[in-house]
Amino acid sequence: EVPLVESGGGSVQAGESLRISCTDSSGFPLAASAMGWYRRKVGNPCELVASRKQDGTTTYADFVKGRFTLSLDNGKNAMYLQMNNLKPEDTAVYYCSESTSIIGESNCWSQGTQVTVSS
Repeated sequence: EVPLVESGGGSVQAGESLRISCTDSSGFPLAASAMGWYRRKVGNPCELVASRKQDGTTTYADFVKGRFTLSLDNGKNAMYLQMNNLKPEDTAVYYCSESTSIIGESNCWSQGTQVTVSS
């Protein structure tokens, strides 16, 4: 059983915002690991959206820079992805996982949360 649980997805119109969340049901502190948000569009491979190193440094894929923000709440042991100015091409299932040097299907292995953006 994968301990990471995503939530908060939904259906929105282009230009609107959503915040999705990731928690670790095992209680492992998310701040102790390099973590990332990934997504998979229908028919496409898993891709990196944003990642956070253990020192707090965050990086973003070019296609979300300026629109998405990754944050961590240590008190709640939760990681968030604030998504603003959503576009139809952001439609995907979003996953959280440990950040890895090579992106693969293991980064999109948990249940995920569906984000659908209509024009």
